[in-house]
Amino acid sequence: MDPLFVFWINFTEFGVKDKDTVSLRCGFASNHQYLFGRISMKIKLIPGDSAGTVTAFYMNSDTDKVRDEVDFEFLGNRSGQPYTVQTNVFAHGKGDREQRINLWFDPAAEFHTYSILWNRFHVIFYVDQVPIRVFKNNEARGVPFPMHQPMGVYSTLWEADDWATRGGLEKIDWSKAPFYAYYKDFDIEGCPVVPTGGRPSNCSSNLNNWWEGPAYQQLDPIQARSYRWVRLNHLIYDYCTDKSRYPVAPPECSAGI
Repeated sequence: MDPLFVFWINFTEFGVKDKDTVSLRCGFASNHQYLFGRISMKIKLIPGDSAGTVTAFYMNSDTDKVRDEVDFEFLGNRSGQPYTVQTNVFAHGKGDREQRINLWFDPAAEFHTYSILWNRFHVIFYVDQVPIRVFKNNEARGVPFPMHQPMGVYSTLWEADDWATRGGLEKIDWSKAPFYAYYKDFDIEGCPVVPTGGRPSNCSSNLNNWWEGPAYQQLDPIQARSYRWVRLNHLIYDYCTDKSRYPVAPPECSAGI
């Protein structure tokens, strides 16, 4: 297993007024970067009133304007409201591909497994082995895909009450702080990139890497049925159908699974 390192960011770096309450952002990260593979973590999210918080589990290339990133963002809620998970994909610095799912269980009551499979063919987001999103490689159609930059693994808990809950209408109730999310059973199976940089020659084309094998190049029939069930019953936002942002749907939106 890749060891993790913990980090935090002080309020004073952002000029936040209530700096004595809690830290603005904290998290942990892998020590290495990977080019393709699968990451998974069991997470129990913030219980009770978590409005305005975001708990994120993601991969990031750490390359600023040309960054690649694939992420889960769990958007805090008022007590009694469903927890929403937002997924997004950045490739070559281009993001704005948000989709949101209302989870069909209480993710603060017990641990659930969140996974990302990333190979040359697609990025798939899973919740308890149920696929909730598929982002296919459509580079042939001119759509950027995170194909060439290795990414590290991160998780953060941070304040985002300007947008996270009901578009920013619900603010953090600091009297409920501190806010805790719980993690266990981190697992990564991927192609590591050496710390000095570079791209191992077998990362993108070696079928001995199980995540590149035929069984992982598309959803199987059972996974496809589960995927359709999620999309039909729990999808609450999809950038592909947001006419105010995209009067003409982006080309990847018609690619299917």
